[in-house]
Amino acid sequence: MLKVLKKSFAVVAREFQLLWRDSDLRRILFIVSILSLLLFFAVYYTRVLREIPTVVLDLDRTPQSLEMLQSIENCEDLNVVLYSADYKELCEVIEKGEAVVGVVIPENFGRDVAGGKGSKILSVIDGSNMIYANNAVSAVLTVARTHSAELGVKKLIARGVHYTEAQYALMGVVFRDEPWFNSTLNYAVFVVLAMALNVWQQCCTITATYNITGEMGKGSWLQIKALRVSKFLFFFSKSLAHIIGFMLAVIPLYIMAFGIYKMPLRCSPAELLLFTLVFAVSIHGLGTMISALCGDPVDAVRFGMVIALPSFILSGYTWPLEAMPAFVQKAAKFFPQTWFFQGFNLLVFKNPGREVLQPYVFVLMGMACLFYLLSLAAAAVRS
Repeated sequence: MLKVLKKSFAVVAREFQLLWRDSDLRRILFIVSILSLLLFFAVYYTRVLREIPTVVLDLDRTPQSLEMLQSIENCEDLNVVLYSADYKELCEVIEKGEAVVGVVIPENFGRDVAGGKGSKILSVIDGSNMIYANNAVSAVLTVARTHSAELGVKKLIARGVHYTEAQYALMGVVFRDEPWFNSTLNYAVFVVLAMALNVWQQCCTITATYNITGEMGKGSWLQIKALRVSKFLFFFSKSLAHIIGFMLAVIPLYIMAFGIYKMPLRCSPAELLLFTLVFAVSIHGLGTMISALCGDPVDAVRFGMVIALPSFILSGYTWPLEAMPAFVQKAAKFFPQTWFFQGFNLLVFKNPGREVLQPYVFVLMGMACLFYLLSLAAAAVRS
């Protein structure tokens, strides 16, 4: 038993040495994912989208329209960059990308408001960027509701109603928002670490595709014979080295995200690492299977990337699985990334308990076993 452990340790040490000597693999596995996390944090540094460029066209030019303009200027989510002279200029500014929102106050706005008829204001939203567009729509609606409430209060006060009573009269039924698990509805909290983990899993998949194809050279087989180990023990030890490397690569991501940037973590670090370890084993099994099926390292990497790249989109993390076509939902469940990112979201933000997470763990473990068995079968056929 001691001899077997020594041989296994020798293979693990050899694999770490090879990984470290291979500058490309070393950068891919240990540097790229960390740099991606830093890059994503830099991109989402502000965390909240403010001062959306806005162009305004006032066709009324009355005291009432000036009050509306003041409400727009007071909105911290909107930044008026231009007061347009006509509608054509407003369209040109938005088409050039100089503004995202265009607000058109119509003629007779003041007369209609003063007469209690109400008025319709046109808001033009640049929908080419959905993040900008969604925030712009929310900001414009907030301005409209606030200004309408102020006008209603003024009318009631003019009729002799007390200010407080006027406020209560206009409130009606009010929904009180209470966001759970991401109290500020911060998009960066939701997506930054997940995107970095996506890069990490791609790097891991690439590394795993070398598991068998990387040993097809004559020199490699001579080294294996010199170590006097069975093929099973050799590839078991080699896989163990890869998985340890995967975990060493992901731990700095978690330290930076939860320790330095203080992202929310509802579960314990040990639970998160254990769940990540199960996923690391499953994607290593996937990469090993690809490596066994392909006769060339380049082809193995290509197939690995074909699977790893779209898997994050199909995982349902950024776009709900339920909103995808039925056949896409079924196909997505064959990817270990789907089960990991779905479980990761539950574990990090909610931590609903072991009973809820068990199916995700069992599926990932089952996938890992299946991938390794298929790898053994493919390798046996090739040999």
